[in-house]
Amino acid sequence: LSSTPLFLHTNEGMGLAFIFHDPYVKFKLEGKTFYKSKVVHKNLNPKWSESFSFPLQDWEQVVDVRVYDKDRTTDEFMGSSTIVIKNLELDKTSEMVLSLEDPSSLEDDMGVIVIDTCLTFRDATIKRPNQKGDQPQDKDQTQGSAEATNMSQLWSGVFGITLLEGQDMPEYSQGDIYVRNRLGEQKYKSKNLRIQANPRWREKFDFNKYENCLEPLNVEVFVKRGRKSEESWGMLVWFEVDLSKLPVNTQQLYTQALDPGKGRLILLATFNPCSDVSISDINKPPLEQPDERDQILEKYSLKNSHKFVREVGFLQVKVFNATDLTSTDLNGKSDPFCVLELGNSRLQTHTIYKTLSPEWNKVFTFPVKDIHDVLELKVFDEDGDKAPDFLGRVAIPLLSVQNGQPVTRGLKNENLRGPAKGTISLVMEVHYNPVRAGIKTFKPKEEKFMEDNRKFSKKVLAQNIYRVRKITLAVLHTLQYIKSCFQWESTQRSIIAFLTFMLMVWTWELFMMPIFLLLLIGWNYFQVTPGRVSSNQDLVSVSSYCTVLYTELESGKKGLMEKIHMVQEIIITVQNILDEIACIGERVKNTFNWSVPFLSCLACLVLFVATAALYYIPLRYIIFIWGINKFTKKLRNPYAIDNNEILDFIKRVPSDVQKVRVQFSIQTEGIP
Repeated sequence: LSSTPLFLHTNEGMGLAFIFHDPYVKFKLEGKTFYKSKVVHKNLNPKWSESFSFPLQDWEQVVDVRVYDKDRTTDEFMGSSTIVIKNLELDKTSEMVLSLEDPSSLEDDMGVIVIDTCLTFRDATIKRPNQKGDQPQDKDQTQGSAEATNMSQLWSGVFGITLLEGQDMPEYSQGDIYVRNRLGEQKYKSKNLRIQANPRWREKFDFNKYENCLEPLNVEVFVKRGRKSEESWGMLVWFEVDLSKLPVNTQQLYTQALDPGKGRLILLATFNPCSDVSISDINKPPLEQPDERDQILEKYSLKNSHKFVREVGFLQVKVFNATDLTSTDLNGKSDPFCVLELGNSRLQTHTIYKTLSPEWNKVFTFPVKDIHDVLELKVFDEDGDKAPDFLGRVAIPLLSVQNGQPVTRGLKNENLRGPAKGTISLVMEVHYNPVRAGIKTFKPKEEKFMEDNRKFSKKVLAQNIYRVRKITLAVLHTLQYIKSCFQWESTQRSIIAFLTFMLMVWTWELFMMPIFLLLLIGWNYFQVTPGRVSSNQDLVSVSSYCTVLYTELESGKKGLMEKIHMVQEIIITVQNILDEIACIGERVKNTFNWSVPFLSCLACLVLFVATAALYYIPLRYIIFIWGINKFTKKLRNPYAIDNNEILDFIKRVPSDVQKVRVQFSIQTEGIP
């Protein structure tokens, strides 16, 4: 037996008496989790129907089976049981009913889980190298576990769910109405609308299709009255859509009745396959395989811009290693793993145990939906049954990637404002179609998965006040400058302004407006120093101002906090509005100062086309075409999502805070 590993095959069954909502199961061996089941949401009798195998070393091992209730913060322990290997018969599948126990609970009956087990021998000719420590002693064991983990992360397509509208909903209630959408661990929340008979959301959400996730789409309608009063419109609100039956690249309309007297909900669903997601070893990267590379480059070439319209680009990331990480265990080591996030897409490496310098050597590929997305790499320490400890993160805009260049980045803290201990090494390569990327820029940005509500922060409020104040002062300064021209404070300035005014009024044509903006962008282009990184002076000023204001607020902490709790909702709303105002002003400014060359070039192109159109086409014709398009848009596409192309473009431009945190760099050489 010492040279022949035993394999334990288990087939999870159904829980018979769970009294919680979102159960999942962990299988542990010698304190290490080797398998984790999916989460079954809101089910008193969960069914997993999952199979897996794992190599064992001897008869004396015991498998620990632990059940948890999934929660946003800390998962709740709901009982455990054990599988004693020496009590199993070889090559015989047997059903086991495991009673759950929890010594700290007052409940006598914690429920049971039902599993099928089979213990078998594997080929004894496989040699196993001797290794020290707690690393797996079987190379195939490591590969098998890693492959199983990798497959569970990959998605094969994207479900596009468009929340259209509600119909015949009661109007007697006061408050707001919104919808929560969930597919497995993916959650979205719609915007809040005032309660009315036919609320119209017109919002689209994308859900990745994972092969091991067989759950239906759950949609629930909520009504909110005030800060704490929130209710679901009945138990029958749960709307289960069998997404597995959706045809490929075809829209399908769903109408679901809510509780009696609560109206109906209208959804539109589509399924688009996706094949650009993979996890592979460092010696098998897709872009280094000649056939695959040629196929990818051909797919995103300019001549194929009219094909694969939804697919903007392709990203490959080689994650080599991290060094000098923070130690979190008592032995001075950590169990690090790395998570890669691009938009709402998420992949992660395996865990390297007991080290501060892990070597993952993995290659990850992502489909790029928006070239303005930012790739985030987060390093965590696995902490058994508890939530993983955060070790550091880096954020890299796709437009700043230099293809094939090795990069070593210092880790930053959770909010990207300060350094964290350690570095991470990687190589990135991005290929995208400029035409599709440009078109996507003028379409609505993908919504982020539902997160916790934003909390009030005195520092954030002070920062937003300063940012709005700075923009306001700039506008006032401009107006004061114009006023000084009329008051002849400077004779030379007033004469030049007067002659310019006379010339512009005498020769002014509408097409000159985009020319003026085009010249402004061009002027700023020549003011930019090649290779210069965005200045941090603005953020330093903000930080200094926030420090002063924060100190003033702290001096009256006790009384102030009591007042803040009384008007918390209003303050948070003001804080968010100030942030939006500041962001819009800063993004408009950054469009003109070439903070992101791709966006500034795109703005130049649009302004050039607008100038030509206004010069050659009479204004009445342009207004006529615009009116026809607006009036017939709903007739041509009844389920079109309303959007403002200019605002969608501006949302892609980073604000000053984002420029500093994510380190957008200004590069004037090789601008596309």
